[in-house]
Amino acid sequence: MTRLSSVEILGGGPAGIYTAILLRRQLPHVRVHVTEQNPEGATFGFGVVFSDQALEFLKADDPETHDLLMPHMERWRNMTLNLPGGQVTLDGVGFTAIGRLELIEILKERALALGVPISFEKEVRSLDELDADLVIGADGLNSLMRRSNEEDFKPTIKHFENHFAWFGATIPFDTLTQTFIETGKGPLNAHHYRYSPFLSTFIVECDDSVFNAYGFGDMDETQSAEVCSDLFKDVLKGSKLVTNKSMWRQFPRLWCDTWVAGRNVLLGDAVHTAHFSIGSGTRLAMEDAIALVHALADHDNLEEALAVYQEQRPPVARKIVDAANTSATWYETFGEKMQLAPMDFAYDYLMRSGRMTHERLRGIAPEFAAEYEACKSAAQ
Repeated sequence: MTRLSSVEILGGGPAGIYTAILLRRQLPHVRVHVTEQNPEGATFGFGVVFSDQALEFLKADDPETHDLLMPHMERWRNMTLNLPGGQVTLDGVGFTAIGRLELIEILKERALALGVPISFEKEVRSLDELDADLVIGADGLNSLMRRSNEEDFKPTIKHFENHFAWFGATIPFDTLTQTFIETGKGPLNAHHYRYSPFLSTFIVECDDSVFNAYGFGDMDETQSAEVCSDLFKDVLKGSKLVTNKSMWRQFPRLWCDTWVAGRNVLLGDAVHTAHFSIGSGTRLAMEDAIALVHALADHDNLEEALAVYQEQRPPVARKIVDAANTSATWYETFGEKMQLAPMDFAYDYLMRSGRMTHERLRGIAPEFAAEYEACKSAAQ
């Protein structure tokens, strides 16, 4: 029987640092160390979004972290769809957002206060370099741990067809907003939301034909930002998009059949991905961390604890990942759906994940549901 006395965590993003915090809280006798290959203060992307439901889970399980984050978060109750045919407000679709770097800094300061050492700018080339009872791979999509144990973890990775680029905007938006536009070369979409009183995330998306028509694949990130700033100049109010590793990509669809291999265990984007259209990537990673640390705290036998994590966590995560995949598939034909009347488009949008029913919609967004029903009745 192996009793846990030491843990090495690969990855100093939200998933890795949050795992370290939980370990220090629940297993204070265990030595914990975090290794991050990037410099301290370096991160990609802009804002991180959480649904109200995600925050409730965090508040219930870890009220200290919840209370630390809340003063730094932007919050809103509605969502907005901007369409060529008009604007639709979706009431009750509550979200909060925080800058990714700010989130990491808050978690890092808490981890350091709890006595967790974090090594930045240290590249681990082999898992053999890490001496611990348990090694946790929270090292993202390009995970060294997963790549080193592919036969054990059994990953499947494909890519969705749409292309996207992750920009920032220097103006705040009132709500989480989807802006759909028609152009001479085809339709594009932007997902945008504020994550500070002055800054917003702005993700531009299009299908393969539009991507090629604009020649985005031949542009650097500055050129892409200039073109997209012009395409979305109305909603951007003439401001310019900013970049941070804002190259065009196709979203990876990753899932590992096995999450544990000997002393090695995966969580977060290292083991699964969830499309940004449902805003659950960071939430899933933090929930993975909670499930893993609970299993470790509840079982003295390390092997038994990891078996519990393997048995209980993947089925729960799979439900959200499947919903995210279904949502991503909806976006691959959003151009065709833009021919619908705005209310019909909005209804189709809300139903995209396969988890929404009309009765549930009435409870979540009663004003929109009533307006939609009135529109359908008037059309009969």
